[in-house]
Amino acid sequence: MRGAAYVSVRPRGKASPVRDLKIPGDRHPEKARRADSAPRPKKPDWIRVKAPTSEGYKATRDIMREHKLVTVCEEAGCPNVGECWSQGHATMMIMGEICTRGCTFCNVATGRPDTLDVFEPGRVADAVKKLGLNHVVITSVDRDDVDDGGAEHFAQTIRAIRRQSPGTTIEILTPDFLKAKPGSLEIVVAAKPDVFNHNLETVPGLYPEVRPGARYFHSLRLLQRVKEIDPSMFTKSGIMVGLGEDKQGVHQVMDDMRAADIDFLTIGQYLQPTPKHHAVDRFVTPEEFASYEKAARGKGFLMVSATPLTRSSYHAGEDFAQLRAARLARLGA
Repeated sequence: MRGAAYVSVRPRGKASPVRDLKIPGDRHPEKARRADSAPRPKKPDWIRVKAPTSEGYKATRDIMREHKLVTVCEEAGCPNVGECWSQGHATMMIMGEICTRGCTFCNVATGRPDTLDVFEPGRVADAVKKLGLNHVVITSVDRDDVDDGGAEHFAQTIRAIRRQSPGTTIEILTPDFLKAKPGSLEIVVAAKPDVFNHNLETVPGLYPEVRPGARYFHSLRLLQRVKEIDPSMFTKSGIMVGLGEDKQGVHQVMDDMRAADIDFLTIGQYLQPTPKHHAVDRFVTPEEFASYEKAARGKGFLMVSATPLTRSSYHAGEDFAQLRAARLARLGA
């Protein structure tokens, strides 16, 4: 089987949206009136990546196009797209490509999404099988317009993959279900993903500016609740740095995560998508990332990934194998 992949499936046969998502004003109408941030600082050498040109990258790109898939790698402008695609890893975003939230750091389009596509879970499962994946990450936009926040859609997708690819491990990266009806989280956990990931994104003091539609302690409680429902399920969360936080704030988030029994922490550098998005406060050095990783491991996380280019789903398949081994080693000890 090939490596991990994270893919967004565009519903077949649907008409294109009236607005053009390639135009910044159409893509982010909620940011159109925001003043441009100060000029973005020049990227240091450690954050720069080469333009993707490998044959492996082209082969993965062709598979994405053939299956009419829209990738998070492209939608979010991930700097790791060249490396991941060259290895046959792409990134599965379900429930459409338009989010009901308007986070100031995010490059996913904002607006009113289409209705959920009932055939999507089956198409996702078919793509996983055809690509021969041994680990898949499924993420989504926020769907505050749906009663359960898309929980049943997640569950159906997980079950469809299990039927077609029983040997594939499944990692989900979910929204916060803040406006969903009671019991929605339980629907997703009952479908038995191998890893439940929900990102806190930043320190609580920056939520009003960076993640205005979310609530820090709700997100933290969501992850804690997953462990209460199913103690055997791996939980994972991540934050970005370089948004204006301080080291004390990052360490407090680590402590909050451990109190919620989160297994896996990711920390990566924030990169500003456009001048209308939240400004980059600074570029955190590799030495600082190493310090964060050392501190996090000391606090008891089973797995930590903290580098400038770390993203929530970066090297997810390899990391899952290490995560499972770390748990077994701790139980053995």
